[in-house]
Amino acid sequence: MALQKEQLKFLLTRRDFMKAAAITASGVAGLGTAACSKLGQTARELNPLATAARVTILHASSYEKNLNDLLRQGLKNYNFNLNGKRVVLKPNLVEYHSARTINTNPMMVAAAIDVFRSLGAKEVLVADGPGHQRDTEMLLELSGLDEVVKQEKTKFVDLNLDNIHRVPTATQYTTLQELWLPETILNADLVVSMPKMKTHHWAGVTLSLKNLFGVIPSLHYGWPKNVLHWHGINESIADIATTVKPGFTIIDGIEGMEGNGPLHGETVHSQVVVMSDNLPAADATATRLMGLDPTRIVHLNYMRQLGEPIIERRIAQVGERLSEYRREFRVIDEFKHLKA
Repeated sequence: MALQKEQLKFLLTRRDFMKAAAITASGVAGLGTAACSKLGQTARELNPLATAARVTILHASSYEKNLNDLLRQGLKNYNFNLNGKRVVLKPNLVEYHSARTINTNPMMVAAAIDVFRSLGAKEVLVADGPGHQRDTEMLLELSGLDEVVKQEKTKFVDLNLDNIHRVPTATQYTTLQELWLPETILNADLVVSMPKMKTHHWAGVTLSLKNLFGVIPSLHYGWPKNVLHWHGINESIADIATTVKPGFTIIDGIEGMEGNGPLHGETVHSQVVVMSDNLPAADATATRLMGLDPTRIVHLNYMRQLGEPIIERRIAQVGERLSEYRREFRVIDEFKHLKA
């Protein structure tokens, strides 16, 4: 994975530094590019007044735990005004295999529906655009998500088939310049990314940011989102995240996947749920829980270039201690350099 290591070398170019310096204290803005590059930090990271992102780690030994109470407890750390709002939950729905922990557990989705409703949401929908399995109805049934949608009296929207609108990309890490986004996502007041905590054979990890590939319609971009892969998986992650602007994440790490993820790895009973209103910070924290270094993940470094909190001192971690639940997730050989 030489390309991954090579990409990390341009963590902070002069152009990136000047962008970051413009929004920080004048003393920081005066730093030269060489000095900042040597420190390996963006100008905002050097600013003592920079706001820390709050990330919550919760413990759950199994899905039999009262997940409603667990999520409600975690959400108390964030200020939500959802009265009359439309919430879209975007789980990780990829493929089904009875012996593998691939998809977001449907019990987690059910709990999220209940809790967001209790916070006053007018409507809570579940939506995804699976990138591998083309028969979404079959996947819903096999995964158990179909039963949850029925029990909760809500609906599932197949984003592969939704009405779409052209939206300019907020960043230009790819040369796409625009994305076709589903109406359901564009009309949401709050998009919640609900990934499974897994390794990924091309991106290193797949968490709340990579999970956003599922909002991109396969009917337009191919299976498995071929156009995005052609433009660079890490670059596409960055452009989608900055354009869609999801407002919250709940990472299902009660059971995660190590090794040859996101489909063919082995289950890890990591027993955690990670949540935050800052997705890059949540992904950085989940990566550390996996025993990996988030500063070596290319798409997280793209987020870092944009001023997002990736390093630990810019994250206000609450709930369980990270050190108590940190595991050593196995990775394929191409990603051995991610080990913390």
